[in-house]
Amino acid sequence: MTALSVSTSSAASLRADALVVGVAKGPKGIVLAPGAEAVNEAFDGKLAEVLGTLGATGAEGETVKVASPAGLKAALVLAVGLGEAAEGGYELEALRRAAGVAARALAGVKKAALALPAESAEEVEAVALGGLLGSYVFGTYKGNGNGKEPVGELVVLTVRKGSKDAKAAVERAAAIGEEMNRARDLVNTAPNDLTPKSFAAIAQAAGKEHGLKVEVLDEKALTKGGFGGLLGVGNGSANPPRLVKVAYTHPKAKASLAFVGKGITYDSGGISLKPAGHNETMKCDMAGAAAVFAAVVAAKRLGLAVNVTAWLALAENMPSGSATRPGDVLRMYGGKTVEVLNTDAEGRLVLADAIVKAGEDNPDVIVDVATLTGAMVMALGTRTFGVMANSDELRENLHALAGEVGEQSWPMPLPAELKKGMTDSTIADLANMGERMGGGLVAGLFLQEFVAEGIDWAHLDIAGPAFHESAPFGYTPKGGTASAVRTLVRFAEQTAANGKA
Repeated sequence: MTALSVSTSSAASLRADALVVGVAKGPKGIVLAPGAEAVNEAFDGKLAEVLGTLGATGAEGETVKVASPAGLKAALVLAVGLGEAAEGGYELEALRRAAGVAARALAGVKKAALALPAESAEEVEAVALGGLLGSYVFGTYKGNGNGKEPVGELVVLTVRKGSKDAKAAVERAAAIGEEMNRARDLVNTAPNDLTPKSFAAIAQAAGKEHGLKVEVLDEKALTKGGFGGLLGVGNGSANPPRLVKVAYTHPKAKASLAFVGKGITYDSGGISLKPAGHNETMKCDMAGAAAVFAAVVAAKRLGLAVNVTAWLALAENMPSGSATRPGDVLRMYGGKTVEVLNTDAEGRLVLADAIVKAGEDNPDVIVDVATLTGAMVMALGTRTFGVMANSDELRENLHALAGEVGEQSWPMPLPAELKKGMTDSTIADLANMGERMGGGLVAGLFLQEFVAEGIDWAHLDIAGPAFHESAPFGYTPKGGTASAVRTLVRFAEQTAANGKA
């Protein structure tokens, strides 16, 4: 795992294997970003000229390597593009992405110093977090020699001499980044290794490590409690379902949050089998559970004065002689009945049970996170998640918080007229399918039916950004991304600071 630290040493005097500087696109060519001054001096003031000769333009994500001159202790200088030059300071997301690109480009290096713009504590944190996320490598199944190890240590260089907040910023980045990488590991793990039972065991181990209270309901407890959604989805699998509660409490907390995550450890579609080309990445269908789990552990590590509970609704959706059939009726936890018209609309079934259970603790807010619908991907693409809520204020707040931490989201409505298709079942209270058009909104409306009266609730559909199938960019790798973790942590921080949700 990549280590993080902060230093006020000069970029010229710090011993490292590589030194990273930022460059940007100016009106007359590339310009050096703040932090590169000492490095430029070692190049006799001609660093921009040298980089330009090597083809650097300052474009976002671009990297150019050059051997260090005699005046630097590092052997290599890596210039990373920040995009358009910014006179008033670079956006935090630009710094995160640049640090992530640099860290990935320096895989195999033991120690690298990041001489990027890092004057404020917020900039220090952005550079540290981007670097940690960009250094991520999932090598569980790789043999020796199949790829380089991640950079061993990243040192964030800052001019904040004598300031404790720079160190605190790096520690905060480490807590969030390490938990995001934990979520990425979970999403990337092969489904024959990550079953509901093994996921629950991972949560129990984390609870023991960090002092969190973890409760696991196995198939016997779920049957006794009447969790028809989880049991109905898990019936077809040799790996039975689990409902896991991971609770963090703070003695000074004045508010409580419940985060509910969809945890389908593999989704074949069940009897409504997915076609070839649509099931190869379905190990990622538990990304919502990974996100809420990581967010609660991060909240504990940050010591936030708020009570936060994660509910992991874990099941494997498989076809077999015991699998739920289209046409079956499930009696959900809490008593509602649901006619299953499509077994591949299973995520809403496990979430419904968990939402009702979470509501029994009377939290101030419930936020569920799920790779729920292909319709949301069609609507918003692969980098943006949808935000729905039964409160306009909550929806807009979560959208704004996502933007603050660098996650792309978009507020979505819950049109009442789309409920009709679900409520038209002649034999049950609801059907698990409704109108074909607006399928992502229909799924949100279905979940809303299971939220207790008086509780604010939001639904984040992360089906697009949860699993990145193209080439890495910024600090985002190929595979699991840990989408929504930062938004949830920021919401918990805000709630702690305000004393209310």
